[in-house]
Amino acid sequence: QVQLVESGGGLVQPGGSLRLSCAASGSIFSINVMGWGRQAPGKQRELVAAIHSGGSTNYADSVKGRFTISRDNAKNTVYLQMNSLKPEDTAVYYCHARRVSGDYVEGYWGQGTQVTVSS
Repeated sequence: QVQLVESGGGLVQPGGSLRLSCAASGSIFSINVMGWGRQAPGKQRELVAAIHSGGSTNYADSVKGRFTISRDNAKNTVYLQMNSLKPEDTAVYYCHARRVSGDYVEGYWGQGTQVTVSS
């Protein structure tokens, strides 16, 4: 099992910045992908960003150029730097980890951290 704990959420004004952190623990061997999803009230959870073991990244179109995902392999931690925040970024942000072995996919989610962008 993999445990994921997010931190860094909070209240920020439009145009401001936040950095989210996600620490992974437990059975963390051979994790292929770590990333972030978000869910606003009444909406489906959506992919925000992901980073692969080789370093390649994926971003939702809505956050490209504003958000940056990175990871510290020594600390088993993934980060999401969020700049130029907009009210529509308001959501609960969830950390995600995935293992892929052949056709078998195993995924984990954290409990989430609230990000509120408001003046």
